[in-house]
Amino acid sequence: MSPAEMPAAVPAGGPLLRVSGLNKSFGDHEVLRHIDLQVDAGKVLALIGPSGSGKTTVLRCLNGLERPDAGTITFDGGPEVTFTPRTRRRQKESLRFRSAMVFQGYNLFPHKTVLQNVIEGPVQVQRRPKAEAIADAEALLDRVGLADKRDQYPHQLSGGQQQRVGIVRALALKPALLLFDEPTSALDPELVGDVLTVIKELAEEGWTMVLVTHELAFAREVADQVVFMDGGVVVEEGPASEVLRQPRRERTQRFVHRLLNPF
Repeated sequence: MSPAEMPAAVPAGGPLLRVSGLNKSFGDHEVLRHIDLQVDAGKVLALIGPSGSGKTTVLRCLNGLERPDAGTITFDGGPEVTFTPRTRRRQKESLRFRSAMVFQGYNLFPHKTVLQNVIEGPVQVQRRPKAEAIADAEALLDRVGLADKRDQYPHQLSGGQQQRVGIVRALALKPALLLFDEPTSALDPELVGDVLTVIKELAEEGWTMVLVTHELAFAREVADQVVFMDGGVVVEEGPASEVLRQPRRERTQRFVHRLLNPF
C-alpha cells in the first residue's frame, strides 16, 4: 500500500509537517531547546546525533507520546497543536491521527498473534471494519515476507521479524507520516538488512518518514534531509549529501567521522 492510496494526500514536495519552537524538560533537565523542523511530503528526514541528544524525544512529541512544554506542531490539513500548560490531552493525542511510530524495542503485545497486533489499532482506535482491517493486514504481511507468520506470537519470531511486524502495524494505520526510532538498534547484525530493505522500499514508494538512526551509511542512501542534534538543539541541518559527506560544523564532522570510521 503506497501513500497514493492514503486519504488527505499532500502534494509531493510540499510541507507535510512543520515544528516550531519545540521545548521539553524532564524536571530540571532541558532535553529539547527551540527545535524547528520541516518535513516535506514524500521525503525522508533523518535525525542523527549522540545518545541523549533528544532525537527520540522529538519523535515522541510528534506522535503525541510526550507533551512538549512549548512549541507548535502543524500537519498540513491539521491538526495544529500549540503547547502550553493548558493544552489538553486530546489535543496532544490528535497528532496520532496523522502519524504512526515504529519503536526501537518492537512494543508488540506478547499475548496477541501477529495478525491481532496489526489489526488492533485499525479496529479498536480507528473503528474500521474488522474484515477490512484483516485484508489490509494480510496484504501488508505478505509484502514484508511474513504472510506465514500471521498466527504466531511475538516470542516465536526473530527480532528482525518482530520489527517488520512493527512496521506493518504502523502501515496498517494508514498514516501520513511514519516515525522510526532506531529501528535496527536492538537487532543482531545479521538481521539488520531485512529491516533496512523494507524501510528503503517505503522511501522509494514515496512515504514521508522521520528516521532516528545511527546507521549513517543507510541514512546517506535513503534520507533527503538530515538534522544533526546534540545537547537538545539542532546543530546542523541540510541535504543528506552535504551533512553526511561534507558537514560544515566541527561537532558534526567529528560525529560523522567517528560513526563512518569506527576503527
